[in-house]
Amino acid sequence: MSASIHANHLIIGGGSMGLAAADYLAGTGEPSVQVLDAHSPPHDQGAHHGETRLIRLAYGEGGRYVPLALRALERWNELERETGESLFLPTGVLNLGLASAPFIQQVQASANQFDLPLEVLEGPTVSQRWPGWQLDERIKGAFEARAGVLRVERILECWRQRVDRSENVTLTTGAQVVRLETLQAGGYAAFCADGQRFTADRLLICAGQHVSPLLAELGIELPLTRVRKTFAWFEADQRYAPKHFPGFSFTDNDLGIYYGFPDIDGAGFKIGRHDSGQILAPGEPMAAFGAYPEDFAELQQVIDRHLPGVGAFRHGAVCQYIRSPDEHFLIDEPLPGLIVAGGFSGHGFKFASALGESLGQWLASGRAATELTGFGLGRFRGNVSP
Repeated sequence: MSASIHANHLIIGGGSMGLAAADYLAGTGEPSVQVLDAHSPPHDQGAHHGETRLIRLAYGEGGRYVPLALRALERWNELERETGESLFLPTGVLNLGLASAPFIQQVQASANQFDLPLEVLEGPTVSQRWPGWQLDERIKGAFEARAGVLRVERILECWRQRVDRSENVTLTTGAQVVRLETLQAGGYAAFCADGQRFTADRLLICAGQHVSPLLAELGIELPLTRVRKTFAWFEADQRYAPKHFPGFSFTDNDLGIYYGFPDIDGAGFKIGRHDSGQILAPGEPMAAFGAYPEDFAELQQVIDRHLPGVGAFRHGAVCQYIRSPDEHFLIDEPLPGLIVAGGFSGHGFKFASALGESLGQWLASGRAATELTGFGLGRFRGNVSP
């Protein structure tokens, strides 16, 4: 076995949350931070590929997310200024659904609670304003002009470059962690498939599908499920250009829950389904797009009913959600000095800039930020409400 490499702080997983935390720590000068990733980020083995993600502020998943979303937007704007890269496109986001849908009601409640600008529109008015939509009076639209689209892979590349230039943060790629141990003197050891061993006083594990198996060896059971998800790009006319068509979320009792993007840089109109999907074991290969009949059919049904200017299928892709039972995040310190961040359930990336800051501060100080209260394991044991 190779000699151990020791750091003050160890981050396992160089995806969205891991690189965001590492980037924050690089900026603080915190001594000796080691990041391990089984691949070489940015890559398509986690949850951060697919070019784009939405950032919404009047949050339909609960008002408690709003301060985190507002801080995240500040941090995305800071990253743009510091790097000179175009990372956030202020397309606005249109939330669509029946007026009775809990998601739409919560969007309005979040906007009211935090005094956020929000336009509430009838379906036909939405269709008139954005002709890419074909909606009737049953549908309500809640439009957030401040929201928009994040260029996820560009963001990961920016973080990667900044971490690579850092004097206090080291990223080791091709480091597949297969086992964790607690150390008698305190701290943790991570063992890699190639024989490398890394030790640290404090540990952040945010390695997606690998979080549950690694922590199970330490006697920590996490209620997380890995789910195969699909999305695709289609030909589209000028109605779907960013200046004419905002990003969207769409909730329908019959069709399901969807999200989508305008045609950015000629990539095509992008749409994916947020609910449903196929459950996979950690490490199980994901079948390619098209392996299941519903991969294409469930997207096409929304296009046929509501999106008159979307045309031929271009290509599809697969990704994964790591879901918690209530689809809220799972962020906790189940053992002293061991922080786990997972269960982002398909809506975590928009918060990564703010969560990286909070997780980095937690690693450095040993104290959890108040905005992370309620994301812990206790809620699954009946101790804390989400």
